Amino acid sequence: MVNKHEVPGGVARAARAMTLAARQRSISTPITLTSIAVVVAIGLLIGWTVGFADGAPHQTWLLILGVTSFAFLVLVLLMFGVGLSRGILELRRQNTFVDSVTHELKSPLASLKLCLETLEREDIRPDQRAEVRAMMLEDVERLSAFIDDILEASRLSHLRDGVPLNPIPLEALVRDCAAKVPPRHGLAPGAGVTINIPPGLTVVSDRTTLETIFKNLVDNAIKYSGPAPNVRVTATQRPDRSVVATISDDGIGIPEKDLRRVFTRFYRVDDEAVRARRGTGLGLFVVAALVRALGGRLEATSPGPGKGTTMTLTLPPMEST
Repeated sequence: MVNKHEVPGGVARAARAMTLAARQRSISTPITLTSIAVVVAIGLLIGWTVGFADGAPHQTWLLILGVTSFAFLVLVLLMFGVGLSRGILELRRQNTFVDSVTHELKSPLASLKLCLETLEREDIRPDQRAEVRAMMLEDVERLSAFIDDILEASRLSHLRDGVPLNPIPLEALVRDCAAKVPPRHGLAPGAGVTINIPPGLTVVSDRTTLETIFKNLVDNAIKYSGPAPNVRVTATQRPDRSVVATISDDGIGIPEKDLRRVFTRFYRVDDEAVRARRGTGLGLFVVAALVRALGGRLEATSPGPGKGTTMTLTLPPMEST
């Protein structure tokens, strides 16, 4: 039997794991710089006091050394200021993430509870019972996809080289993703997604990683579109055998200032249309990290709010192993 606290606890542990490594890496540098700055400040104070008090003949060198040391101290202070600003931004992102996690967990759990209470009623008809079961399955799928994103993000720091690469028919993979994603949004399999990929186009990659990338990109395109999404997935192969795929939509778009930041962990565009849609700011972070792990590049472009978004994925030519 599954412990009822297992999922939220697992998500919390995954969220802590995502930030622990970054904190451990960043804390040693400020401590080292602070120690050096303190020693330099004490040495500067003693040197100037003794040197100028005794009228030492090396006052010019003391002055040069003092100016250099002072510049170092200013640099350390500037670095601390930048680090503090980044820390505040990271804290805000994490607070947004916690709020999103709470919403993502409570909404389907509340729905599941309501469905179970409905199924206990004796007067429910068979067709209504089937409809309630379908709603429960949809909520479970939503929770599963959400937890997969959390765990995938927590595993990114442990990506290893040497993943076996195999030839993958890209059209078949994208069609499989397009069939699985729309039902998460109450649409029929494949609804709202148009695929224009040459049938013979093959990429040499890791299938699981590539599936995660395309599922997240198609899911994002549908989620940030209207009730009748129009998502287009295209792919071509360049003369150097690299593959360029685009996932375009006619959705809410992205302001120019946020185009680069959407790939940052926990980041969500500060817009009412974005807040109205469920999300944690992890999907594109996961995708960007996986694309980098494959040696590729991911770029977001948008004419502006309300004018849609295009994600351009470039996969380098690879040899199968």
